[in-house]
Amino acid sequence: MATEYITLIAVLLLSLLGHNMTVVYATAIVLALKVLGLNSALNSLGSQGINWGIVILTAAILVPIATGTITIHTMIESFKTRPGIVAVVAGLLAALAGGSGVTLLASAPNVIPALIIGTMAGVLFFNGIAVGPLIAAGVTYFVLAIWK
Repeated sequence: MATEYITLIAVLLLSLLGHNMTVVYATAIVLALKVLGLNSALNSLGSQGINWGIVILTAAILVPIATGTITIHTMIESFKTRPGIVAVVAGLLAALAGGSGVTLLASAPNVIPALIIGTMAGVLFFNGIAVGPLIAAGVTYFVLAIWK
């Protein structure tokens, strides 16, 4: 039982050391739910958190459209540039990887610890952002599908 606390505290300390406040806040939330014994909230976060996060991320991405910073014209123009075309393809691949990642996480939860370690290493040592586990799970799904 104590290993959960030790692991979460280690993640919290490593995140503080690596100045990754996103992981600090996320770990603090999970640790607080655990310490306070709010198991139903912890379970809800575990089962629905990815969906909530995707909704919030999507809403944040749509804000420039709502504020008028991005218009229909700028969207159409983006298709006429090399970076725009690459971004569309990258977006398609990321969405496909994310969807496959959800499938993999549901069918093979034993990969979750490795994904957490890989994401933490990417955040701490390469200044990455902790949105990696879902995409990493998708990439893992594709590699495993090819490897079979």
